[in-house]
Amino acid sequence: MAEGNLLGGTFVGFIVTALLAWLFPGIGSVIGHVVGGFVAGLVARGIMRGALAGFLAGVLGGIILAILIAITGGLIGGILGGIFGGLVGALAGLIGGIIVALAAGLVGGIISAVGGLIGGVLRG
Repeated sequence: MAEGNLLGGTFVGFIVTALLAWLFPGIGSVIGHVVGGFVAGLVARGIMRGALAGFLAGVLGGIILAILIAITGGLIGGILGGIFGGLVGALAGLIGGIIVALAAGLVGGIISAVGGLIGGVLRG
């Protein structure tokens, strides 16, 4: 049995998730996670590889969102309060980003892992 590409599946699954979440705001994020995980599982092949690729694709979105929140917090703080405001804004953005990365990334990762598991079974 040929092995799939775990990193390729993760990347493609993330792109599909982001695209569907952007095209269909709201419910599209949940559907995007399931479909993105499914595609990641198809590329990765196999039950465990598919679930792992789906999970990583879902978590990647949470990490990128956390980075964007931290950058935005620093920029807003810098605009409103100078250098000290930038530090406070960056710290607030970092804390907010960590919370989002843990919450949204973990939930998105679990939903994507289910999709990846299904895709991996079908392609297995």
